[in-house]
Amino acid sequence: MTAATQANPAEVLCAGAATAFTVLSPGLQSLVVDLDGRTGLWGVGVPPSGAFDDRSFALANAAVGNPRSAAGIEAVVRGPVLRCERRVLVCVTGAVADARLDGRPVVPGRVTVVAPGQVLDLGAADGPGMRQYLAVGGGIAVPAVLGSRTTFLLGKFGGLAGRALAAGDALPAGSAENLAAPVDVTPVLPELTDRWELRVVPGPHGAPVHLADGGPAKLFAAEWRVDHRADRTGVRLVGPAPAWARADGGEAGLHPSNIHDSAYPVGGIMLSGNTPVVVGPDGPSLGGFAVPAAVIRADRWKLAQLRPDDRVRLVPVTPAEAARANRARAAELADPRAAAARWEAAGRHASDAPASGAGPERPDALVEVPASGVRPALTVRYSGDHHVLVEVGPPRLDLTVRLQVHLLARALADRGFGVGGPAGVVEMVEGVRSLLLAFDTARLDAAVLAEAIGAAWASSPDPRGVELPVREVVLPISLDDPAAHEAMARYQRGVRPDAPWCPDNVEFIRRVNDLPSRDAVFDVVSAATYLVLGLGDVYLGAPVAVPLDPRHRLVTTKYDPARTWTPENAVGIGGVYLCVYGMEGPGGYQLVGRTVPVWRLTGPRDEFPWQLRLFDRLRFRPVPGDELLRLRADIAAGRADLETHTATLTWADLTAANSLITEELRREADEFTKRRQSAFAAERERWAAR
Repeated sequence: MTAATQANPAEVLCAGAATAFTVLSPGLQSLVVDLDGRTGLWGVGVPPSGAFDDRSFALANAAVGNPRSAAGIEAVVRGPVLRCERRVLVCVTGAVADARLDGRPVVPGRVTVVAPGQVLDLGAADGPGMRQYLAVGGGIAVPAVLGSRTTFLLGKFGGLAGRALAAGDALPAGSAENLAAPVDVTPVLPELTDRWELRVVPGPHGAPVHLADGGPAKLFAAEWRVDHRADRTGVRLVGPAPAWARADGGEAGLHPSNIHDSAYPVGGIMLSGNTPVVVGPDGPSLGGFAVPAAVIRADRWKLAQLRPDDRVRLVPVTPAEAARANRARAAELADPRAAAARWEAAGRHASDAPASGAGPERPDALVEVPASGVRPALTVRYSGDHHVLVEVGPPRLDLTVRLQVHLLARALADRGFGVGGPAGVVEMVEGVRSLLLAFDTARLDAAVLAEAIGAAWASSPDPRGVELPVREVVLPISLDDPAAHEAMARYQRGVRPDAPWCPDNVEFIRRVNDLPSRDAVFDVVSAATYLVLGLGDVYLGAPVAVPLDPRHRLVTTKYDPARTWTPENAVGIGGVYLCVYGMEGPGGYQLVGRTVPVWRLTGPRDEFPWQLRLFDRLRFRPVPGDELLRLRADIAAGRADLETHTATLTWADLTAANSLITEELRREADEFTKRRQSAFAAERERWAAR
């Protein structure tokens, strides 16, 4: 794949597009979005993005006759004020309560003609609802980046130079020729409220492994309050603590919510500690939290309209019920006129029909394959309504299992079930002991996909004979970097002042691993060789990696709740894993320093924006903070590259890492592990006492 060049503000006009609007006031946060966003890049941490309330935006686009791919504007709380520069058709939808054209009211859902010189003011979204949408005949014609025009603010690409609208911006629109006839969509606009029901498919994680018996029912019986920390990355819910089935996550982390890194579906409800967070369209693809349920596609639009303090109930449905609701929603957007007539006769929107009262338990596994020889057991389960999650072996770290997950992914691709292949798989994300696949339900049935997974597992090559070409990568690191301490300070001030990892993450790591000093933590990080097990752990090519030598496997826990801000390229440890953050954003790993960019989107000469690869071997070279700043600038600008060397990875390498070769090394690793486990247990007891 070749990375598209990111246009600057002076170069946003696409060929043949003329300015439709000039931004007089940008509103609180107004973004260029399209409907479907980016696909096929979830496995390297590029979120799909796209319109958050896809229902409202799709109806606005249909109203002005645009094709599905046309881009428009999404605004939060307070919309933009725009001066029209040429005649255009527009439609506003979503939480629009007081839109005006030259001071006269604009009716949501109805097509409006705007003449040159007129001023369109979307006004304030005072509730109910949170986000407004504007569609323009011909679409907002900015360049596509990585396959979409949507702005990804955290990644700083897409839309207008990767940022929100600003006063003085020129918004180009495409040609209005050959568009479909305008249509009034007011009869089918969704009803907004401050009390919501979100239909969810239970699982993939649940009782009795993660949640206690009755734990899922407790989640679905509760009324949740929307937290003020809710945006396109995720929506936090406030309510009762989950009922856990275990005391901790073992190697995955101190809290029972922690699991070995596994991919999330958009709409997945991950339990970040005791806090449910619904993954949004700009959310992370890979992380280490259990997911007890996922919001169905037909209801995901509601997430965009949730306001702080709104009330939410989670309503479990079967995959079959979810499929019926999704088909009805697709029919609504394909033909709003016909849908309005059907729903007027029925007295309700068919896609909003109540659930039948499915039980809280997750659906039965689609496929279960017992262990055989060197192949461990395999299970395939629904992860929402259009994803399946493959889990391999018992819930513990085993590097040979990680290799077999990778071989399964390759075998599926060879059979046509890879991303973009003929079968209909649209995303594939490799985790530590798992594989998440998103599929087009119009082309591929979950049962057929599960059967293909079982067949590919049976026919994948004997892992003992596999040799992978990999790289050794040396990354400079500023240990105890000031930016990492700023993240800790912000968390203590604004999120959780009494957290046991405050004010110093390194001291917390020292304590739970029974090390003699803070410098001993840095010595371990500097001495270790890390194996990259996944990409996109907290976005944009960010690696999740584990030390090959068990003596270097520091274990800690993830933040509960997670940070709201992490500096770009911070280095952290969560559970037994290390991560390099690909960009600024939320996060939960305990921070030890900062390194150089692992994502670079500078132009077509970059074959891949992500700089690391699966199964790279990472080592860190400590450097002073000022030298790191220079190296960061050189790599970000393309003046320098990462230091890499060719290498290979074999089954023998991984089995040696699983059980050290010599008796002396095994004894040393066992002693370290016992001390670590004892300190870990003592820290957990301190938590319980507090």
